[in-house]
Amino acid sequence: MLTFTGDRRAFLKVGSLALGGLTLPGLLQLRARGAQSSSGSRKSVILIWQAGGPSHIDMYDLKPNAPSEVRGEFRPIATNVPGIQIGEHLPQQAKVMDKLAVLRSAHHTNAGHGMGAQWMLTGYQPTIEVNDNIYPSCGSVVARMKGPNESGLPAYVNLPRTLGLGKAAYLGASYNPFAPDANPNDPNFRVRNLQRPGRVGADRLDRRRQLVSDLDTIRRDIDTRGDLGGLDTFYRDAMEMVTSTKAQAAFDVNREPVKLRDRYGRNDLGQCCLLARRLVEAGVTFVTVQAGGGWDTHGDNFKQLKTKLLPQFDQAVAALVTDLCDRGLQDDVLVMAMGEFGRTPKVNKDAGRDHWPGAMSVLYAGGGLKMGQAVGTTNALAEYPTSRPATPGCVLATMYHVLGIDHKHAFYDQAQRPLPILSEGEPIPELVG
Repeated sequence: MLTFTGDRRAFLKVGSLALGGLTLPGLLQLRARGAQSSSGSRKSVILIWQAGGPSHIDMYDLKPNAPSEVRGEFRPIATNVPGIQIGEHLPQQAKVMDKLAVLRSAHHTNAGHGMGAQWMLTGYQPTIEVNDNIYPSCGSVVARMKGPNESGLPAYVNLPRTLGLGKAAYLGASYNPFAPDANPNDPNFRVRNLQRPGRVGADRLDRRRQLVSDLDTIRRDIDTRGDLGGLDTFYRDAMEMVTSTKAQAAFDVNREPVKLRDRYGRNDLGQCCLLARRLVEAGVTFVTVQAGGGWDTHGDNFKQLKTKLLPQFDQAVAALVTDLCDRGLQDDVLVMAMGEFGRTPKVNKDAGRDHWPGAMSVLYAGGGLKMGQAVGTTNALAEYPTSRPATPGCVLATMYHVLGIDHKHAFYDQAQRPLPILSEGEPIPELVG
């Protein structure tokens, strides 16, 4: 992991000089790339992160024969796959169930938002509740192991803003995500740091590039520990993104046809999913989308779900999956949707559902996995798995399998202890074949 010596403020000024206001922290975020995989695969992942914990029992694992205080208000509907039913407020996904697979038996044992999210996003059970993950997020692992599918683009992107628990931990800041920090549903959507300020022409930028090169020489002379050597690549890649049209074009969601934008939904979740498709098609390897509101429905669970959360989610997912298939990308792009846990089977006094890690559903689509199935079962009250139980490690091992990443590969933390990408879990057999 990189550490910094000397005056931090001075180095921030160097970053600002380099790219006309693009500071060093921004440069660190811009570099999310590693060695390209030897296979040359352009596989990629779009993870729709349902922060707060979506209600599995109201979406993909309904229990119509359970008591009313458990089954709630919603009813199951048929899908286009015989024998599979999902919630009535997911009608568009029901029409494309043959292109989806639902894992109904994911589970863990931590009911805290931060700790549950760390577990699901890293595969490691955390020991303390923190806002930044202790272990590398799956997106950072992918950035480290595969890098971008196309030079001039970041490997790892968060939409619309950086996810606090989606960072690189001991892998180093160079594998943190890049984020536009803007809503693509905004008519004035503009990605920070991807355009030169108007006053900075190409000649002036070249002079700044030379200045950075000169400073690098001085820096190498004085940095006896070698802590700053990796910064050369940050400047290089940040400069490439700013001066190239690749990244600018990839993030320009306004290039999409109006009808297609409407199909995804004119809201932050829909437009983030459309932008995610643009990014993976252009060469970004891993995109996390967290938009559309929080899923922590302690009160008025059914009202929150049916008036906003489920209609927007249903529309965005169905449009994304259909769009990928229309473009022939269904085997190259894996879509996943999940949160940190499920919700309590029993409805509380506020017509809500509380935290429940004992059972949850995870949605998969594409990536060359076997679609048109529901994997695993829970008991009659959706409390715990009764078949094919899947840990967070299993959920992520399946994703790493799609990308051709060995989930047993070991990294080393600051204390030089070997830490495998996952400490447990194997790809889900029914999905990978």
